This record gives sequence, structure tokens and C-alpha cells, in this order.
Amino acid sequence: MSTPLYVPLDGRGVVSVDGPEAGSFLQGLISNDIERVTAARGIYAALLTPQGKFLHDFFVLRRGDGYLLDCEGPRVGDLGGRLVAYRLRADVQLADATEDVQVVALFGGEGADGVFDLPPGDGSAAPCEGGTIMRDPRNAALGLRAVLPRDAHLAFLEQAGFNKGHTTDYERHRIAHGAPDGSRDMEVGRATLMECGFETLNGVDFEKGCYVGQELTARTKHRGLVRRHLARVGLEGPLPPAGTPIMAGEREVGEIRSGLDDAALAVLRLERIAAAAEAGEPLTAGEARVIPPDLP
Repeated sequence: MSTPLYVPLDGRGVVSVDGPEAGSFLQGLISNDIERVTAARGIYAALLTPQGKFLHDFFVLRRGDGYLLDCEGPRVGDLGGRLVAYRLRADVQLADATEDVQVVALFGGEGADGVFDLPPGDGSAAPCEGGTIMRDPRNAALGLRAVLPRDAHLAFLEQAGFNKGHTTDYERHRIAHGAPDGSRDMEVGRATLMECGFETLNGVDFEKGCYVGQELTARTKHRGLVRRHLARVGLEGPLPPAGTPIMAGEREVGEIRSGLDDAALAVLRLERIAAAAEAGEPLTAGEARVIPPDLP
């Protein structure tokens, strides 16, 4: 039995959203239902352009009467700026909380989920060392996430049976489960939620009220207009850099995004991938052969 790991995700940032109108403010902006976020549950969500294209993804946790958005560290400023632009007269306070809290991923082994007293269900959460720990709301197989005070001593995780892992351990883990890492995998201003698998990742609620970019998301869902798909691919050969086109002969059928070892996430053009499969054409990216998944 392998030992579960904990990995501090130093590349993550955190934005705090506080104030009497914080909930209604976020509800009109994000792809998931803020009313589902309580002290006992967190969610995964996205912020879109008015045209329904991807801008940011993040996890939303409750903190007191406000919320924490666990987001891409290098893009905290951009996310905060976009939220400020929508604030108008709303009684909401926004701040970069990255210096105050840290994000930790916990995964692997046979009993990572059973170490903490978490209720069942995607995104179930509980207090932990002055912060919050939750089941990853995207996929139970991804394990747990914690947002803890920056000065929290993580030795308690080792006492709970976790070994400290490396960032590459988490990279390998998330890629194996096809989980995107923000703008590394989802093109800002171009990607849509449906092509990025947000429905499968529990990141979009089709029953909630209006939010920015909802119209395209709903139309794509109900009309089945997905032409591209973000998916994990296998690789035989050297790992191609992000942005390397995937080719079937002389025809481009996709593009490599983040990867590690013999696997990567890639945006695949569904019709072209199907045509290449029917013709028996191998797929390549740089010097590597690409092994596509079974696509719908």
C-alpha cells in the first residue's frame, strides 16, 4: 500500500471576497452556484467573458461570512481586477490573500480520504488547523485540497500519515485524471467550458440564474456544439513542449498543453481526430507519437 502525499501548491494564489453582498455578487458572475458553498462544502467554478469564453477557474471556499477563491497564483492580479470591474456599487471587499494562506493538495495511497472527518459528497469540507480541507469537487480520485493559514505547521499532515511530495507528483496525478490547470490548459479568451469538460468536472450549474457568459455555455450544452475537446493523451517519445501541434499527416488535429513524462493534456479537434482514426493515420506531436483517448 502506497503512502498518501501532501504537496504545497506554491503556484496557487487566493483572492478573498467579503462583505454583506459577497454571495449575490459572485452568484451573478461565476459558472457554479454560490449558494452551494457553505462551511461544509466548496465548489469549482469559472469566470467567463460576456461571450462565454474562459478567463479564470478557481475553487470557492467559505471563510466566515465571506469566500476564498483558490486560483492561479501568477494571475491573481488579473482575476482581482476583473472582479473589481464588476463590483460597481456592491457592498463587497476584494483582497489578495495569498500572503495569508497556502493551498495544499493531498492524494494517493489507499486512505487519504479517510484520514479526516469529511462528510461524503463532492466538495465536502471541514475546518482544519485554522483553515479548511475539502474533497476535490472536480473528481473524487483527485483527493483533497486544503487552504490553510500561511503559518500553519504542516507537520500535522505527516503525523496523520502523509509524506511530503513534490510538485511533479501532483502534476503527474492531475494529468493522469485529466484535470486542467487553468490557463496552462484552457486558452484564455478562446476556450469554452463545454470543450474543457466543466460539466464532468462539476464546475458549471445549468439550473442557476444568469451569470456572465451563460448564454453560450447553455447553448453549447443543449445543442451539442462541441467541436474541440480537452483530454489526456498518451505519448511515445520525448515530451513535446506546450503549444506543439498534433498532426495527422499534414493536417493539424490538435495541440499539446501541459504534460509530464509520457502523458499530456491536449485540445483535440473531434471531427479531424475521428477522420484520422477512420483512415488509420497515426498522430504525432514533435518527435512523439500521440495516443488519443476514446472520445465521444
